[in-house]
Amino acid sequence: MAKFRPLHDRVVVKRLTGEEKTAGGIIIPDTAKEKPMEGEVIAVGAGARNEQGAIVALDVKAGDRVLFGKWSGTEVKIDGEELLIMKESDIMGVIEKAA
Repeated sequence: MAKFRPLHDRVVVKRLTGEEKTAGGIIIPDTAKEKPMEGEVIAVGAGARNEQGAIVALDVKAGDRVLFGKWSGTEVKIDGEELLIMKESDIMGVIEKAA
């Protein structure tokens, strides 16, 4: 990926592909699939400034697996790769790996 650094409290997310088949084994064509609301954080900004002017770091970091709202973010293409740029507040949570 080209060097892209999001500003402030913005986060770059790569959508993770959804299931290609239903539980019954029916293959779902791309046109009928809902876009996944799960992704991997690729890059994060430095953080937003609080009322005192200090930068508050983000809670997410590159490599985190996250859930976000269906209509969250702006779709962009960087080096042919489809990515989303969204504010950290659009992210609902981090998916923790099971121990």
